[in-house]
Amino acid sequence: MNAPAEPAGAVAYASASGLLGSVWLLVAIPLASAVILLLLGRRADRWGHWLGVASVGTSFVLGLTYFFQLRGLENKSVELSMWDFIAVGDFKVDFGLLFDPLAAVFVMLITGVGFLIHLYAVEYMAHDEGRRRFFAYFNLFVAAMLLLVLGNNYVMLYFGWEGVGLASYLLISFWYGRPSAATAGKKAFLMNRVGDAGLAIGIFIMFATLGTTQYDEVFTGAGSLSATTVLVLGLLLLLGAAGKSGQFPLQAWLPDAMEGPTPVSALIHAATMVTAGVYLIARSNPIFSANSTLQLVVVSVGALTLLMGCIIGAAKDDIKRVLAWSTVSQIGYMFLGVGLGGGAYALAIIHLLAHGFFKANMFLGAGSVMHGMNDQVDIRRFGGLAKHMRITWLTFMMGWLAIIGIPPLSGYFSKEPIIVAAFTRDDWTAWLFGGAALLGAGLTAFYMTRLFVLTFHGPKRWTEEIEHPHESPKLMTIPLILLAIGSVLAGGLMAWDDGLASWLTPVLGSEGEAHHPVLSHTVITILSLLVTVGGAGLAWFLFRNGTATEPQPAGVLVTAARRNLYTDAVNEAVFEKPGIFLTRALVFLDNRGVDGLVNGLAAAVGGGSGRLRRLQTGFVRSYATSILAGALLVVAAFMAVQAGWLA
Repeated sequence: MNAPAEPAGAVAYASASGLLGSVWLLVAIPLASAVILLLLGRRADRWGHWLGVASVGTSFVLGLTYFFQLRGLENKSVELSMWDFIAVGDFKVDFGLLFDPLAAVFVMLITGVGFLIHLYAVEYMAHDEGRRRFFAYFNLFVAAMLLLVLGNNYVMLYFGWEGVGLASYLLISFWYGRPSAATAGKKAFLMNRVGDAGLAIGIFIMFATLGTTQYDEVFTGAGSLSATTVLVLGLLLLLGAAGKSGQFPLQAWLPDAMEGPTPVSALIHAATMVTAGVYLIARSNPIFSANSTLQLVVVSVGALTLLMGCIIGAAKDDIKRVLAWSTVSQIGYMFLGVGLGGGAYALAIIHLLAHGFFKANMFLGAGSVMHGMNDQVDIRRFGGLAKHMRITWLTFMMGWLAIIGIPPLSGYFSKEPIIVAAFTRDDWTAWLFGGAALLGAGLTAFYMTRLFVLTFHGPKRWTEEIEHPHESPKLMTIPLILLAIGSVLAGGLMAWDDGLASWLTPVLGSEGEAHHPVLSHTVITILSLLVTVGGAGLAWFLFRNGTATEPQPAGVLVTAARRNLYTDAVNEAVFEKPGIFLTRALVFLDNRGVDGLVNGLAAAVGGGSGRLRRLQTGFVRSYATSILAGALLVVAAFMAVQAGWLA
């Protein structure tokens, strides 16, 4: 592995022309489909889901066509300027799109895997009355993510960023009649607002210091900024990335997002939302590569999060939540890669793309299991499903072997190089971060094998009167098969002859001066395979005969893992409860203080005027008496002054 290289810097973009001049259709088609489905309402119930599938499929075909068109260009980057989005004084933002190697691979992931998830959802949501509305939100999600990766400046990215946040809220809380789903949607929305605030402030700093938010101009000007400014700017971008990608300390929303329909979980975890943070850091590589402290922070966040995800995932019994924590962990590997910089940027993107296949495969496989088990999600109550769901079992197996990194499946070619890269740092942190990545590989093998064995092998533990396991319809199994093929082949194909790394060089830069890992590549590979096989073997030995169907007493570590390492409790103690107390105090101050003052003044004026009104009797003799009394008081006052009493 090589050391971090110099940042790629600004790229000379060619104006989009010919076929590439229609790249805006990638966003417009799914967005138009979402608008049509929402406006037509129930009139589109019978066919709306097929419109949703067709729109994403069309975008995939277009994306594939644009991809091959881009390969034929010399500079492999085209920019499409459409109109002035904001023009206020010196602040000008272009509504434009950028189609370059990095955007192209994300487009293929979003539309390709997204299309298969849409197709799967047709059958999965067949009996849901809101299926048409579901596909409208689904299309909106895809359109927003495409805008996020295709925008040619940070404001366009932020526009798509917020669209993704809105769509995720609508989809996570889709079954809003369930309190847990409504709460999960709000939790995701609020926690993402924290990260979004950081990204927004970072964009403001860009304009304040550089006068622009265009990618090429920001990256060119980044070298002129002070180290402190670069550090602050990078930390704000990292905060936004951590929010969208569910990384520490904003990871708590991601597992709760499982309350949405399973296709939503697959789309969020494989093709869209959680990949946005990795994209942001990779796209901003000149900023992050310019400050070693900033890179250290990113690597630390990735290493810590990947271990947290592994430990917590090993203690969960909900099939979707185990997969959710595995996503938290795998995104941690990607953050570790982009934090290392240099050639590791490309390694992180390779792992992101490979992860898109095997994670979508396993989430949809989990949905297939739930479909055949009357929506049961507790893996302690499965067992022996391999005999009843052969296709689901086989495809899920491919995803399981891929994520734990068994060669020659895709995870081996995407994750193992990141582990090697972690051992190439120049100081003792090579052992720290390399060891964390290596330990994470063993823990991943353990908890994912536990999930696989308890679900598909061992004695059956379901209740026959309630669950009747059966294979899913073809409309659900066909996407599973295609994603399983991707789980097997994708990593190797992308790593072959450094094909994808070379493709991304114009955006991510080339590798710099070579640095050798503290252990040889061969030794690290052998250690990685040993801990992987050891973790998987231990889980198979412990759970091959099943497990208790009820929670059992556990030690300190397992108890902590079941409670998400108390991160939720910390958030409640540090942020939620003080926030609630402050809110209640402000409400009390508003009701009793501000409103009390206003209401008291109104009452005083009203009461005083009521009393004064009694003096207006309408009788002349009363007014004459009042005048006489007033005159007597005036005379008495003059006499008192004359006598010196009031001197």
